[in-house]
Parts: sequence; C-alpha cells; structure tokens
Amino acid sequence: MNSLTFSNGDKMPILGLGTWQSKPGEVYEAVLKAIDVGYRHFDCAYIYKNEKEIGDAFAKAFADGTIEREDIWVTSKLWNDSHKKEHVQLALENTLKDLQLDYLDLYLVHWPLALKHGVDFPDAKGDFESLDNIPLSETWNAMEGLLDTGKVKHIGVSNFKIKKLKEILVNAKVKPEVNQIEMHPFLPQQGLVDYCQREEILLTAYAPLGAAYRTKGQGGVDLPILLEHEAVKSIASKLNATPAQVVLTWNMQRGISVIPKSVTPSRIEENFKSSVLTLSQEEMDKLNQLEGPYRFTDGKLWTAHNSPYEYSDFWEEYS
Repeated sequence: MNSLTFSNGDKMPILGLGTWQSKPGEVYEAVLKAIDVGYRHFDCAYIYKNEKEIGDAFAKAFADGTIEREDIWVTSKLWNDSHKKEHVQLALENTLKDLQLDYLDLYLVHWPLALKHGVDFPDAKGDFESLDNIPLSETWNAMEGLLDTGKVKHIGVSNFKIKKLKEILVNAKVKPEVNQIEMHPFLPQQGLVDYCQREEILLTAYAPLGAAYRTKGQGGVDLPILLEHEAVKSIASKLNATPAQVVLTWNMQRGISVIPKSVTPSRIEENFKSSVLTLSQEEMDKLNQLEGPYRFTDGKLWTAHNSPYEYSDFWEEYS
C-alpha cells in the first residue's frame, strides 16, 4: 500500500479505518476485521467515545501475535475542552490508557475552538471559551511539548482553514504535520490543499465517501449523495469497481490519505481494495468537475447558543 512520508522518514499508510460513529459493541470487531484484511492505519478520537473498545481490539491483536505495535499507525485527537496548557497532556494520557498504547503516531487538535473543561458539547453560551482566553498558540505550544515525552511521534490539526494554520505557524517551533479535513469530489478544497502542500503539511480526508448518512431524511443536511452520482457510477462500472472505491482512489491519487468509516465486514474489505485501483487523468478530471461544493460537516453546533464563533472561523469562503 502507498503511504505518506513525514520529514523524519516515518510513513503513514494512505488508507486507514475511520472510527467516528462506530458504536460500542461494533467497533471492536470492525478493528479486528480491518487488521485481518490488511489495514494498518486507524483514526481515533476521544470524543468518539469508543477508544476503550478499540484498545481492547489492539490488545487482542498484539496478544495473538497478529500484529505488533510498530506495525500500525494510530491517530487520535485532542478535544475542545482540553485546550489549556495544563489539560493537554492529561487528555493524551487518558487516550493512551483507553487505547492501551504507550504512544500515538499522530495527535491532532480536533477543532480550532475551545470549550470549558469537562464540556463535550455546548448547551449554553457559558460552555464556550474564547480563543482570546485560550489562544491556539497556547494549545499548540503544549502539543509541541508532547513530542519531548516520546508519547507522541507527530502532531497536527483537524478542521483548520488557512487563516488558522497561519496563526499557529507564526510562532510554531514545529509546524503542524497533518491537517485532517472533510474532502471528497463534492468538496475538493483545492485552495486549502495547495496551501498545505506548499507548507509541506500532509492531508487526511475525513468523510471521503461524501457522508451520505448525513443527508436529508437521515437527520442531516439537504445534499445529494455522492455515491449515487451518475459520473461516479459510470466510472465505477467502467472499471468494474464500486462507487466507494472510485471516490477513495480520487483522493489517494491527489496524495491525500483517506479514513473511510465502516463496521460492516464487506464494506471494510471493499474500501481496502481501493488501494489498488487507478483512475485515468480523464476520470480524475471528470470527478474534479462535479457540482458543489457541498459540505456535510457544517459546524452548526459550534455557532449555536450565542457562541463566540462563526462559520467563517472554520471554513474557507470558497467551500
């Protein structure tokens, strides 16, 4: 499998298993199935509330001799309530305990916003913290300090627009090595991609399948379903592939890692097989010209309850 290479030579598999919304009772078997299929990259986060079960799966795989710790790449994320310097390492320690690991390969700042310590999701204005009180530079400085502990190999961010990246880069001793953002043919984010590539910041695409579960009728936004788009289906039919394999390959051929989520064994296998698919330039161009941009992770949660944050704090204007 192809990989993305960090400045020190470490390699992150370009295809990983996402674990957001993988329910307890499901994610354990999903991780073991993924390991068996060949996945070696796992994307986790404190707020997904399933890291303990993922840790149990890792522990079983290690004990069985299926894999060793060094064989897998594990990413997790710092939640919004732990942005103060004194909370960052404690949050990491809790994640490592749950995952039953001695270190993370990659630790990301999940969002460029802060909440009161102990708040998972805001219900009132008082649940928010302003970035004037807890600036991103303070959080990033604490993230840099984690590298000295040996408990984190690489650090990065998630959901950061260009302006927020620049805020960190001004005083950073270590620049963010990865930016994880929503990205698929309905939301190519080419401007942000170009900027990150110029700054040598690697990219990971979450919701790389277009997050069909968040469309209208499923409690989500009123947007079309990417995997049902005629252009996607046409390319898939021509290549004897599935629509999911086609859109995953589109991102990987852009040099972007993807972390599709699934707990269904057949889908886990299907997504993994995208790593050997190749799209022609004509097919890439066709996917580059789909309508949009359509964003499935709209961030409304962070702008409610008289929040100090606005949409413009998170998303580029063009997307």
